[in-house]
This record gives sequence, C-alpha cells and structure tokens, in this order.
Amino acid sequence: MSPRQACMQCLQRDPPALFEAALWIAAEHDDQLQPVQILNDLHSLLLQVSAGLPALPARELAQPLLRRLAELDFQEDDEGVTRPHHALLHQVLRRRRGQPLTLALIALEVARRLDIPLQGVNFPGHFMLRVPGADHLLDPCSGRRLYTRDCRDQLYRQLGPGVELSAVHLQTADATDMLRRLSRNLRMLHMQHDAPEAALKDAERALLLGPPNLVDHLARADVYRQLDCPQGERYDLERALLFCEEEGLRLKLGERLRSLQRASALH
Repeated sequence: MSPRQACMQCLQRDPPALFEAALWIAAEHDDQLQPVQILNDLHSLLLQVSAGLPALPARELAQPLLRRLAELDFQEDDEGVTRPHHALLHQVLRRRRGQPLTLALIALEVARRLDIPLQGVNFPGHFMLRVPGADHLLDPCSGRRLYTRDCRDQLYRQLGPGVELSAVHLQTADATDMLRRLSRNLRMLHMQHDAPEAALKDAERALLLGPPNLVDHLARADVYRQLDCPQGERYDLERALLFCEEEGLRLKLGERLRSLQRASALH
C-alpha cells in the first residue's frame, strides 16, 4: 500500500485517524519514515504532558495541555523563513518547531489520548483550536485564549481591514479539512523552495481530499507550469474555467490556454 493509499484509508476509519493520516502525508516526502514507529514513540510525549497537567476536569484541561506543550518547547517556527519541514509532522515532532496547524495536530492527538475535548478551527492564516461550546478560541502555539475582539485583530493582520469577522471564519475543521489545509500548506512551501515534484504530490492530494474547486486546480496548473508539463497545465486550466465566475479571471485563463495552444503549435 502506498503512503497516499494509507492516508486515505485512515480517513475511512470511525473516527478518522487524523494524526496517522498526517504522518502518511509526511511519508510521501520521506521514504525512510515509518508512521507506526512514530505512533509508538508518542507514548513518551504523552507521559511528559500528562505529568505536568493540573488535577482538573477533562473539559478544563485543553488550555493547560497547550501551555504544557509550549513548556516542552513546541513552538511556532522562528527561523524567519517557513520551510517544508515546519509542516511535515515527523519533523515538527523532532525539531519541536512548526506551523500552527502542525502543532495543532500534535495537540489534538495528545488531547484525544487523554480524553480532553478539543477541536480544530479553520481560521484564516493561523489555524486555531477550541473546546466544544466555548466562547473563545485557543492558539495552538501558546494556549492563549482569543475572544471575539482578538479574532477580529487576528483577521485584520491576516486579510486586511476590508474583511469582517463572520461565522465562516470560526467553523470547526474535520479531519479532511485539516489534511487538505496541510496539503495546501506543503504545496505552497515546496513551490517557494523550488521543489515542484514534491509540490505536485501535495497539489494532487489537495484535490483528492475534497470536491474540486477553482483554487486547487489553478494551484496545480502552476505546479505543472513549473514542471514544464503543458498537458497537465492545460487540463487544470480547463477545469478551473468550469468553476470560475469572475469575468476578468475567465478572460485571463482563456488567454493562458490560448498561449499554451500556440506554444504547442510551434513545437
């Protein structure tokens, strides 16, 4: 079974094996990685975390859990330039530095094993966590509580002043949502660091993990362009046109397709 197949199989379980699925995503980029070994090794981290938690009901332990992980040096990446290893789960476990989403995946798995209720929240630009029913979010990098005003400030920093905070920004993320976001993060990072072959794996997975859409087809078209694969680029541009409702973008996509056809004719 390939890492891709193993990842998809994890999502078929009830409940989905989110953490293991994320490890199989990492295994697509590191053929030495053995997810089963990582899962077994997680027991020592579990002991370290649980030893530092206060004697409180499980519902009140989400924030102490996140603070405990921060004490154990699980922090947001601080290198100045975010790299693919900040989004690859096994690397984050080893380095204890990562993106908010990857840190959240670790926190969610530890919480699950300790029966602490915790959910992912697909907040734009900075993945968040939440105790079900709570009136605030939790930053996976520090455990800091974020109330409505804090969320507005965070949204302003990510998207600018023209975007109002709404319910869509605070939606709970299921396992598929998180793996799709992880795939998009990895695709972007691999493209930024001149690894289009790796980015193609992530772009393909993002499309497999949900209904096809404009953004993911355009993203894969850009990867194919980097790989000098006009046939793949053409396919994704044609698919993107089916989802595009903005006239200006439709014109740009049409011109891009025509330029591909002209280039093919010249060859």
